[in-house]
Amino acid sequence: MHGHHENFFTRLLNQYLAGPANALLNAAGMSAHDPSKPWADWMGTELLVVLILMLAAALLRPKLSVANPGTFQHVMESVIGFIRGTVKEVVGHGYQRHVAFVGTLFLFILGMNLIDVIPAFEPPTMYVAVPLGCALATFVYFNFWGVKEQGLGGYLKHFAGPMPALSWFLFPLEFLSMLIRPVSLTIRLYANMLAGDQVSLAFVSMGLLFAPLAIAFKLMHLLVAFVQAFIFMMLTTVYVGQATEHEEH
Repeated sequence: MHGHHENFFTRLLNQYLAGPANALLNAAGMSAHDPSKPWADWMGTELLVVLILMLAAALLRPKLSVANPGTFQHVMESVIGFIRGTVKEVVGHGYQRHVAFVGTLFLFILGMNLIDVIPAFEPPTMYVAVPLGCALATFVYFNFWGVKEQGLGGYLKHFAGPMPALSWFLFPLEFLSMLIRPVSLTIRLYANMLAGDQVSLAFVSMGLLFAPLAIAFKLMHLLVAFVQAFIFMMLTTVYVGQATEHEEH
């Protein structure tokens, strides 16, 4: 589904990479609504955020310095330190292996949430396919590590609870709760980003008289962007911690 408009980056993709996009869609048994514009706006913006994050990492790496760190390095060290501390506190033993995934997920979602500060861009997270993709990646990740850490039998045993007499009742409830986590993650992020964007647009459309309110809601929307990225990261970390937790812990 296409967004309400087409930003410059999406136009470039549709102009020069429409063929590969259509080929991928056809291979998956799908077709674009308009073959001349197979790239939806949220797809192009999502890809742009990935490229920005990769460019930032490429620019930072050769400038890393212990003796004379720059401002950008200080900022990124603070962000990574915050992410590492959060994962360590929640997951505990073996937390290091999960910092990269959780950190990448946080920065990716935060970047998508904040890109609408650039005129003509909309946050991809207000299109349900994007939060759903992040939620499914999280779902696969924590289940993979749960099975890897404890074996399939040990991982499934977690859903039965600590009391064998109640396992017949707890197992289906806990297992169902685990299965619907991607849905709750998706709805939370999608609904908050969509609502914030729509409220801001509504005030902007009312004209100059409501400009102060539009600015206030825009600032609030930026706060929501940070909060929602943090909540998604925190819930992912909690799910990983629960999946890899051993009984003795």
